[in-house]
Amino acid sequence: MRITVLAENTSNYKNLGCEHGLSLYIEIGKHKLLFDMGQSELFYENAKKLNIDLTQVDIAVLSHGHYDHGGGLKKFLQINSKAKVYLSNYAFEPHYNGEKYIGLDVTLKDSDRLVFVGDELEIADGLTLFSCNNEWCKWDINSGGLSVLKNDEKIPDPFLHEQYLLIEENEHKVLISGCSHKGILNLNDWFAVDTIVGGLHVSKWSDDSLESLAKMLNFIKVSFYTCHCTGVEQFKFMKERMKRLHYISTGDVIELI
Repeated sequence: MRITVLAENTSNYKNLGCEHGLSLYIEIGKHKLLFDMGQSELFYENAKKLNIDLTQVDIAVLSHGHYDHGGGLKKFLQINSKAKVYLSNYAFEPHYNGEKYIGLDVTLKDSDRLVFVGDELEIADGLTLFSCNNEWCKWDINSGGLSVLKNDEKIPDPFLHEQYLLIEENEHKVLISGCSHKGILNLNDWFAVDTIVGGLHVSKWSDDSLESLAKMLNFIKVSFYTCHCTGVEQFKFMKERMKRLHYISTGDVIELI
């Protein structure tokens, strides 16, 4: 499996732009998969510079209903005419950060290219989506000030709209997560995997909380490739305390399995 970062908060390459968001291009077996589309058309512009033809993507996944992961959805539907886009039943609910609307473009909701997913769906051999909405959370979910509009009232977001992609090949298991809003420790409990790729959503955490998390993750025999909502400074802090933690930026390529 080969993962190329098309868009992320940072870039190590002068010719590739970056933005607050995430988009990953994944080559696995016979499939070319797009996981998230960033907040703009940048994922597409960077893909062209990397000689990646997104018209050949046959599967697309939206991890959750926030603009920095699904803002490029319209562009993807325009440039790719064949791939279905798998997203949660809850993806188009109104999501907010304080007073700011951070949800998706609701005009796209009726596209016949969208496949709305419930709790679990195998989208291809070795590729399964999970919401984990019915799983018990050993560690409380922290909304971090994010909310969802329900019955004209904003409530702390329980992240029902978030889903995770489990990739299984040759007895190896890799979990792809956009932001891990339900908690990276909960995800580790729910999925017995070798590798987790995605944001940890700890950019607002205190040093004490990061210290505690790093100690717990360091005892887990899992390799973490993180990005985006982890935060660069928070990553550096945790990296000093963890052996198997790596940061991926726009343009980076990782080979797994």
